[in-house]
Amino acid sequence: MDNGASSYRRFLDGDESAFDEVMKELFDKLVFFIDRYVNDIHAAEDIAIDVFSDLVVNKHRYNFKVTLKTYLFMLGRSRALNYIKHRKIIEFTSLEQASGISAEQEMLEKAVLDDERKQAVSRALNSLPEDMRVVIHLIYFEELSYEEAARVIKKNRKQIDNLLYRAKNKLRIILGKDGEQLL
Repeated sequence: MDNGASSYRRFLDGDESAFDEVMKELFDKLVFFIDRYVNDIHAAEDIAIDVFSDLVVNKHRYNFKVTLKTYLFMLGRSRALNYIKHRKIIEFTSLEQASGISAEQEMLEKAVLDDERKQAVSRALNSLPEDMRVVIHLIYFEELSYEEAARVIKKNRKQIDNLLYRAKNKLRIILGKDGEQLL
């Protein structure tokens, strides 16, 4: 599993359809990751599209030293943080706040959290500090290695190991309270 690198190499060699394979494999994962930062699925999609556009326009920037997935997540994180910084300056009201939760967002939430176990885990994850949530997401949901996760969030491997250890302990405590819901 090369996370799209071989498809991207084919794209660089002139196979235009190979980029579609990269998009199909990594786009949704990138959107979900970015959404953890921006808490706006539409903005996350826009940022992910921007990241993939950058990959097409600036072909020389990706040098295959890290996996393509790691590279895209690094770009996505950077763009998400820029978006958050910019959003704080502008101070606007989102459409969801003005007119209630959109039907599309309700469908997405229902699909992701369709039973009590997923809801309890989601609540537990959301109660963790952001750095711990991001590490859990990268390691367990995106299946990145500790080194790749460290590159994405700009920490060293030991810091990732410590964050993951502390996050697991906090989750054990939190889920211990909701343990009856999990059974």
